[in-house]
This record gives sequence, C-alpha cells and structure tokens, in this order.
Amino acid sequence: MSAQKLKIGCAGLGRMGKRHALNFLERTPRAELVAASSPDDAELEWAKVHLAPYGVKLYKNYDDMLKHEGLEAVVVASATAVHAEQAIKAIDANKHVLCEKPLSTSVEISQTVLDAAARKPELKVMCGFSRRFDASYRDAHKKMTQGSIGSPSVMRSQTCDKLDPTGFFVAYAEFSGGIFVDCSIHDIDLALWFFGQDSKVKSVSAVGITAVEPDLRKHNDRDNAVGLVEFYNGKIAYFYASRMMAAGQEDTTEIIGTQGKLTVNAQPAMNLVNIFDNTGVRREIPQHYYDRFEYAFVTEANEFTASCLDNKDVPLKLEGAVQAVRIGSALQESLITGQKIFFDEAGNRVDKPRL
Repeated sequence: MSAQKLKIGCAGLGRMGKRHALNFLERTPRAELVAASSPDDAELEWAKVHLAPYGVKLYKNYDDMLKHEGLEAVVVASATAVHAEQAIKAIDANKHVLCEKPLSTSVEISQTVLDAAARKPELKVMCGFSRRFDASYRDAHKKMTQGSIGSPSVMRSQTCDKLDPTGFFVAYAEFSGGIFVDCSIHDIDLALWFFGQDSKVKSVSAVGITAVEPDLRKHNDRDNAVGLVEFYNGKIAYFYASRMMAAGQEDTTEIIGTQGKLTVNAQPAMNLVNIFDNTGVRREIPQHYYDRFEYAFVTEANEFTASCLDNKDVPLKLEGAVQAVRIGSALQESLITGQKIFFDEAGNRVDKPRL
C-alpha cells in the first residue's frame, strides 16, 4: 500500500502561485497537487502546460476548486487582497490552509482569519513567512537560543528588492498595503521570532523617501523607508526596506547580543564563484527574492504537509501573522503622518505628550 499523500489545491497562479504549485507537484513527496484555480486566462494557459498533464484539475472559480473531490488542503497564493477571504472559505470548508504573507493588509481582517482558525482547531492553518524555513536563519536562531551571543538586544534587518524600471511597484502599491506591510513584514516576523513571540511593542516610528518612484506617493508609499520598533522587554529593531537595489536582491539581518552578534547574508552571493576581471574582483548576487529563498519555500511546503498528515503543530503560530501586520501597519502610518506611535503593554494605542 502506498503512503498517504496530502491532496492539496493551489489558489492563484501568479508569480508566487506558480512556484507553490510546482513545489507541491515536484518537490513535496508527501503531497499530491490535485487542483489549482485562477480567474486569469493567461495563468490558466500556463497551468494547462505545466500542471494539467500531471493530473491537476484546473478551475477558473476558487469556490469550485474547494469542492474538488478528496481535497484536503489549500495553499492560498493569490492576490493579497483576497488572502483572508480565500483562507476563511477554505477553513469553513474544513481544509487545512497555507496562506502566503500577509494574511491581509488590515489588522482587523487578518484577525478574522485567526478567529476562523480558532473555530476549527483540528485544522492546520499557517501563514507562510519563508525566512523561518531558511537554513541560515534557522542556524542563527539555534545559535542564539544556545546563548552564543548572550541576550539578543538589537536587530537590524532589511528587505531590499532589485530596481524594476517598468513601474511595477507603483501599480502594486495600490494593493500592497505599503512597503512596511509588504516588504518589511518578513523582517518584523524575524524580530518576533528572535526576540520572542510574546514581545510587546512600546513604540514605532518611520521615515521614507521616493528616490526613484515619486508616483508612489499617490498611494501613500515610498521606495525607501526606515522603521524603528521599541519593545517593552528592552529590545529594539531597525528595519530598512527598499525598491531600488541596482545589483539585485539584498536581504540581510544582524542580531546583536550582549556577548556578540550574528549576521545572515551580510555579503549576498548567488554562489561561491568570484569573478576576477579588469573591473576588479566581484561576485553575482540573487536577482529576486525567490532566488535567495527558493529552498526555504520547498522546506515550508514539506513541513506544512507533514503537520497536516502527522497531526503536528505547524512550525509557526498564526497569531504571529496578525502581530506582524499590526506592527507593519503602524510603521506605515508613522511613515505617512510623521508621528511616532505609542502602545501600552496590553497592545492598545496610547497618546504620549511630548515633554
């Protein structure tokens, strides 16, 4: 008798949806991709070539895919605007859910996913923060928990995308929730992981500029921004987000402790090749986010599948996804208003008079 496989469907076949679909189809031995959906005709044409020949049933309507016979789980990789709606529909249909980040650009809507999951505790519901599954970040976290740098006190982390001259980021900003909710959400999640999921935010502040894409201001967004988060446990996190890196993707993290520090990807590199030519010595770096974290997404798919089949806890708590959106949204608000935002230890916004 063959081993049980998790029957999974993929919602959304855009850039990220294609990657998830292929990972579950080709690189997750304990999963079987049985269905995929997209309202976009071009995406369905891609799926007819890359998925349908392997027995994957294609649907134009997401609700129809949820009715696919034997479907047990759904990966939601569609547009951010429908993440929460599709995740809740899947939960209500008794399907396990892996949802791409963020759950929503709204704290309140993100909370509705958490509430829906709480009503079905037998289901595995997870938000996919890919860096939690990266071997280097996991190694750094293990070393930190073993006490190699003393008490972690300061984090500096960045998500810096390669410059896209097509204007993609301007169009995307209308729906993304802003650079902190879209880009820095990964770094925010890392801060909650390394500092502890129970870390309470004391204040947030942010500044930003439009160095290459002034039209971003029409959507209350920036192409470069810096955010500072102060926690009640005496720790601070500094986030840098950018849309204009010339050489390629630069996602770097530094965790500074009382007895040392850890860095992840401080000198980005595509591989171990150095190029020696008449320009000097150089190396190529990943061009896009997926280039850097390809294998993290594969690990994520396999560990989510194992959680569903073996009835284990998912690798990260869904509450953290709501916390990350709450912090990212506050940073975006501070970026727009220029005001520092304060919270009490219960997580409520408070007014703090200037002295």
